[in-house]
Amino acid sequence: MSKILDHILESHPEETFMKADLLDEAIIGLDESTMRLIYSQAKVIEILMKFDGEMNFEEAMEHYFFNIQGAYMGEKTPIWNNDLEWQDL
Repeated sequence: MSKILDHILESHPEETFMKADLLDEAIIGLDESTMRLIYSQAKVIEILMKFDGEMNFEEAMEHYFFNIQGAYMGEKTPIWNNDLEWQDL
């Protein structure tokens, strides 16, 4: 677990949070109005490329958009912060 997630869980022991499998290190915060975890898109892409050493940036982006960001899992669905530095678009 990440230090940020540890802090969130310790600060809100009564809450249930929806987490994305294997992406704890990509958590960057909490939206306290909805009690939804906030994930860094850039960190998710980085984790995907490390997790599957054969996945390049474009493949990781495609996987992210179709399998992670696009998945709605109810009112506690995490928030995906678009913090990638887009270059040469």
